[in-house]
Amino acid sequence: MKAHDGMYIDGAWRPPAGRDTIEVVNPADEQVIGEVPAGTALDVDAAVTAARRALAGWAATPPAERAARLAALRDVLVARKDEIAATVTAELGSPLKFSEAVHAGAPIAVAGSYAELAGTYAFEEKVGNSVVYQEPIGVVGAITPWNYPLHQIVAKVAPALAAGCTLVLKPAEDTPLVAQLFAEAVDQAGVPAGVFNLVTGLGPVAGQALAEHEGVDMVSFTGSTAVGRRIGAAAGAAVKRVALELGGKSANVILPGADLAKAVNVGVANVMSNSGQTCSAWTRMLVHRDQYDEAVELAAAAAAKYGDRIGPVVNARQQQRVRGYIEQGVAEGARLVAGGPEAPRERGYYVSPTVFADVTPEMTVAQEEIFGPVLTVLRYEDEDDALRIANGTVYGLAGAVWAGREAEAVAFARRMETGQVDINGGRFNPLAPFGGYKQSGVGRELGAHGLTEYLQTKSLQF
Repeated sequence: MKAHDGMYIDGAWRPPAGRDTIEVVNPADEQVIGEVPAGTALDVDAAVTAARRALAGWAATPPAERAARLAALRDVLVARKDEIAATVTAELGSPLKFSEAVHAGAPIAVAGSYAELAGTYAFEEKVGNSVVYQEPIGVVGAITPWNYPLHQIVAKVAPALAAGCTLVLKPAEDTPLVAQLFAEAVDQAGVPAGVFNLVTGLGPVAGQALAEHEGVDMVSFTGSTAVGRRIGAAAGAAVKRVALELGGKSANVILPGADLAKAVNVGVANVMSNSGQTCSAWTRMLVHRDQYDEAVELAAAAAAKYGDRIGPVVNARQQQRVRGYIEQGVAEGARLVAGGPEAPRERGYYVSPTVFADVTPEMTVAQEEIFGPVLTVLRYEDEDDALRIANGTVYGLAGAVWAGREAEAVAFARRMETGQVDINGGRFNPLAPFGGYKQSGVGRELGAHGLTEYLQTKSLQF
């Protein structure tokens, strides 16, 4: 799609306050494919003002009508799914088939789930001699990342609209084109002017202005834990609601009775998909000492098959970061069994699918989020040791457990300090809450739990 040279504010594309722009680069070939305006605090203020003006009308709109707008939005996304996939492939570099299935498919599913939920959710209930109402929190500032650019937008915008909130979205500067396409879709779906607003720009400028704006009642942010801390601190000082979906270092625990080949192959696929740029990726594979050597062989063979099938990472900075982590893993004594720090191609921000064996829990590559196609394989002695390793990071976003008996996997998963666990290869569920324990975040996205983040509670006593 062709980039807009304005901001989507109050139902129209408007010229930006300043002249600065952001170049959008295709990470597969390093070519500039477009440019968007770099928004300022003035653009953010105009967008927040529009959202505040539209709030009373949208909050008073019957839930059935809000549901109808969301259904219309889903239908526009369905009609434009090929364009969505092509846009994400161009600005993120993900292979087209993956973009079609995940980058277009997941947000369509999530938009559809909120179209249904908006019409059926109990926004009021009788409790004893009280009536309890769930009311919209107000104006939401949504700040989204580049790794699943449309999915992360829809996972914030759809529940906020369902709740009766109005929004200002600041998308990641690396992937602003699909955000502009989304703004067009909102417009096509007949969402009233001012209910949704888009300001493109840099995080430290437009993002910070949005997070700190006194006209914003809630900030919903997905990104790094470091930035999340700053946003949480600013929100806390202003006593405003905050939802944070941050980093992860998820454990994939393979118990001795599991189907080892399946668990390893699915585990490698999980880490390599989206070039490892997934906050919930199972980047630590935990294997019993008796099966360890076999698992390492299987993982190395599986990673080697990916070769050219994964796309680049998002930009040159990210490529350097991931290669730096691989070099650090080698320096700390981990054994490379697939991949390595050398760039596999001369052009494009590619990183080789990499697997480390002989990783110990205290190594940097087993503790810090790398955000690239890098898997670490760790040994454990028994279940208690596996649990200690699995819970032994500051993160707690996701994870997986494989076992011969489902009940055994469930019992282990219940002891993990993490927000979401897949049992024997469980599938993505757009209705299930997603979010973290510990430093992986505050709050939940998706399903009814994601909707309640955008609601506040009032009770009337009779």
